[in-house]
Amino acid sequence: MVEGSRQWHEKLPFALLGYRTTVLTSVGVTPYLLMYGTEVVIPTEVEIPSLQIVAEAEINDDELVKTRLEQLSLIDKRRLAAVCHGQLYQQRMARAYNKKVHVLKLDV
Repeated sequence: MVEGSRQWHEKLPFALLGYRTTVLTSVGVTPYLLMYGTEVVIPTEVEIPSLQIVAEAEINDDELVKTRLEQLSLIDKRRLAAVCHGQLYQQRMARAYNKKVHVLKLDV
């Protein structure tokens, strides 16, 4: 445990990880998913193979390129879905706010 406010920098990486991996109400997904196109996983479950794994598995370059392009298109779809979710969220918030607003009529 960090004692005192002078050691806040030691806990910052944990706070950032928590923020980046929490689903945001405004967009419906995590910031990490929007940035990298996949949810956070432990290193042994990472989908992107290293050069050593590619060499051992004898995956050809065409397969790897096709897989990468599919992953990139999936990222774009997820980002578009997040933008749509964000717009719907903003509309709902505006509607809820406008219900509570009372217009003042001033006699001039």
